[in-house]
Amino acid sequence: MPLRHLLLGLAVVAVWGTNFVVIKYALAHLPALTLAALRFALAAFPALLFIRRPAASWGNLAAYGLLIGVAQFGLMFIAMTRFVSPGLASLLAQVQVFFTIGLATLIAGERVRLFQVLAMALSMAGIVLIGWHAVDAGAAVTPLGLVLMLLSALAWASGNIVSRSAGRVDALGYMVWSSVFAVLPLLGLSVALEGWPAIRAGLVAADAATWAAVLWQSVGNTLFGYGVWAWLLARYPAASVTPLALLVPVFGMGASALWLGEPLPGWKIGAALLVLAGLALNLLWPRLQAALVTREG
Repeated sequence: MPLRHLLLGLAVVAVWGTNFVVIKYALAHLPALTLAALRFALAAFPALLFIRRPAASWGNLAAYGLLIGVAQFGLMFIAMTRFVSPGLASLLAQVQVFFTIGLATLIAGERVRLFQVLAMALSMAGIVLIGWHAVDAGAAVTPLGLVLMLLSALAWASGNIVSRSAGRVDALGYMVWSSVFAVLPLLGLSVALEGWPAIRAGLVAADAATWAAVLWQSVGNTLFGYGVWAWLLARYPAASVTPLALLVPVFGMGASALWLGEPLPGWKIGAALLVLAGLALNLLWPRLQAALVTREG
């Protein structure tokens, strides 16, 4: 991969990681579910007028939109209102990798290998460490926040299973067209749970920076991020591209510490290292093993 394309990949993970700080800023003005509805509305419109519908069924697109838009991001945004810090949210979201493995085992009968068990154990140790500190005042996460983020990660993993069942389709088109199905449910839940007065007050209070934050999520995070990621995966081996995703929580925790002053005590760094070690083992071990076999051959 040439340097310019490597930098392009790093730009994507930087956008994905720093987006957690952007979300926190937008939540200071907009209710959580309203923000989620706006995010997916602007990800779908007007892009679907220019991007062809992918070769996936309407049912598949709807299921993915509901799981990712309503469940994953709805729960995540609620958690980030006051129950979890942006840095820890960026880390906990990556647990979706192991939920995806578990669901694939249950639904598709895929076999869990020993290195995956060890990887899950490492990351689970990090989650337990976070949970242990969730009961402490000022720990940047509450028990409710931890539960909401884990449910959000489970919804993301469920969405992964749904998207896999769609086969090899255009990733950007898939995100754009599935986003349509998230908008109305999110709006309905926002009206029912947050109330029209809160929605109206949030829209009135939203300034140019708030709308820029919404656009950052829809255009930057979805259209640029997923579009460039799919472009890179189409040109280079997955082993060259996917390890970059390990940097998402690094950017997330770093940006939160730099811009929001989120503390980085030893327990939080230790939890991050455990989770990232598990993710790295799960992602890189098969490639390392294959390289060793090739060298010996």
